[in-house]
Amino acid sequence: MILFGGIAHSVPPSSEAATAATKLELIRSGRVTAGTTILFTAREINQYAAAHMAEYFPRGLRNARVELGNGSATGTALVDFVKVRQVAGQTTNWLVAKLIEGERPLKIVTSIQSAHGRATVYLRSVEIAGVAISGPALDFLIDNFVKPIFPDIRINEEFPLLDNLERVEARPGVLRAVIKAQLPKPPGPAPPARSAKQSK
Repeated sequence: MILFGGIAHSVPPSSEAATAATKLELIRSGRVTAGTTILFTAREINQYAAAHMAEYFPRGLRNARVELGNGSATGTALVDFVKVRQVAGQTTNWLVAKLIEGERPLKIVTSIQSAHGRATVYLRSVEIAGVAISGPALDFLIDNFVKPIFPDIRINEEFPLLDNLERVEARPGVLRAVIKAQLPKPPGPAPPARSAKQSK
């Protein structure tokens, strides 16, 4: 999710990716009106992600898309897990590589809960080539293929949003970013240091 952090990069100015980047930068810079809501369409999110996908996955992942529902987000992609691991500088056991090599369709279903400047993304289901993955096998995939690339990712645990966000809400086809009713004030100048004479 682009509202959970990350930096807006340069993107083609005519694309919807640029629209998403502009909205994100407005939020990050604090140039938004308190109490307002900024909408990110699924198309904007998908184009923004596609514009930067090569930065994280120069090989091993393609056709990534996200669909938004009521409090949910479903991601799909074609993934070669061995190549994704290579991108992270990780080697794969020969036997494991033989079991998972090759491009496979991946589907991830999550739910999103958010309030008071924090959010939690719950992992509801994972399917690889139509086969549900859970338990130790799912833990293995997360530990060996997700965390090496995104070491700070948090799944099934609460994390902070950007400072001026109250919450994010997933709705069919759109992600709503609700700005806090009272924006945090920037820190003021530090008080002047007291001299030795003044402290007596």
